[in-house]
Amino acid sequence: MLPVLLDPAKFRDAFVTAKGEQRAHVALRSLETLWFNTGTLCNLTCRNCYIESSPRNDRLVYLTAAEVAAYLDEVERDGLGTRLIGFTGGEPFMNPELPAMLDDVMSRGLKAMVLTNAMKPMHKMKPALLGLLAKHGHNLTIRVSVDHYGKALHEEERGLRSWKPTIDGLKWLGDMGFDVHVAGRHFSTETDEEVRAGYARLFAEIGVPIDAHNPATLVLFPEMDPTVDVPEITTACWGILKKSPDSVMCATARMVVKRKGAERPAVVACTLLPYDPQFELGNTLAESSDAVRLNHPHCAKFCVLGGAACSQ
Repeated sequence: MLPVLLDPAKFRDAFVTAKGEQRAHVALRSLETLWFNTGTLCNLTCRNCYIESSPRNDRLVYLTAAEVAAYLDEVERDGLGTRLIGFTGGEPFMNPELPAMLDDVMSRGLKAMVLTNAMKPMHKMKPALLGLLAKHGHNLTIRVSVDHYGKALHEEERGLRSWKPTIDGLKWLGDMGFDVHVAGRHFSTETDEEVRAGYARLFAEIGVPIDAHNPATLVLFPEMDPTVDVPEITTACWGILKKSPDSVMCATARMVVKRKGAERPAVVACTLLPYDPQFELGNTLAESSDAVRLNHPHCAKFCVLGGAACSQ
């Protein structure tokens, strides 16, 4: 069955839905997680990458360690209570300054997480990673993207010959004693239980100590397509869905990006919407505390109805 295309009248007004109802918004309760997009360049071109990463996409350029440090200084100076610093891309290990960024984060007593495909760029940084593990231990988590527990569906998303390098990288991380998690996707017809059982078999087969039934160590993200119809989230939806605005990612997180040609980085509402100007909130963390209007299909599909979040 073909998907129903998104109604073009939806997600047009930041304050009012297509039906004239008040659009839901989310206030920043506390900045528990701060994400850095290290750049959109990636060694892969995945079929349905929400950020359109590829070997040619440099719309978001490499952040520098000094730029990251300035935001970490702001966290400390303003007592923001941030606990986790996440690094995403693109492929973060393509940024040559990633090891320095990670060392800075963990030297300040913060936890760090890197999202990676665990392929060649990561392997090039094995010595630096082992040094960080020896120095900081389990303050560093590496989350590997394995889109399905079976090779065929994973490679349907990520391309031919992408399975073995990722599994080899995942196994190496486990063998070396890293705190390793996995991110998968819900794009098959299987139930959550069936998918988790499949990953459990995979982890047992390759000897990686990941609990597939723990939603923190195996994160399953809903598949996202901004052209497919989803309902707009209104203020009434919180009661109807029995869901709190505090449960949505932008209640506790922000992401720093640097656009190509920009003089300095900017802070955006979340990891999913780096390009949409309505979700750019300023250049500093202090400027980014305004409430976020849920005026995008991803807000509904991923965060509210999908119940997903990028942090642990």
